[in-house]
Amino acid sequence: MTMKELRQSPTMARLLDALDQGQDIGHYGLLTVAMVGNQFLEKDELLKVLERDPKVDEREAKSLVQQVASRDYNPPSRQTLLDWQQHQDFPIIEHPEDPNAGNLYRELQMPDDVYEDIENYREQQFDVAMDQGDRT
Repeated sequence: MTMKELRQSPTMARLLDALDQGQDIGHYGLLTVAMVGNQFLEKDELLKVLERDPKVDEREAKSLVQQVASRDYNPPSRQTLLDWQQHQDFPIIEHPEDPNAGNLYRELQMPDDVYEDIENYREQQFDVAMDQGDRT
């Protein structure tokens, strides 16, 4: 996967453009870039992208990339992005009133393993719900 593919998402293109301009995109903006970028970019390229934020040094960028990779985070949902941006100045989703804006799963073709992880999670949720239902 490449930066070109990542930029197909208006949300990600906006975050990347802000970083290219040396803007502080906030903790959750960085986390979003790290979580999505982890699916599309090599680690070295992702590090360089994160280090464009004026508040991020090499150590912080490496720590964030390692955290995201070790926990194998899937990209955040639109609702998660909306929740996150309430806690910082930089709006991750430029037009939150648009129900399609910030839906990374609509904007990008994620790698197959992301969709498999989501399906496994939903199956686990279903199993737990069924187990709880059996006890009542």
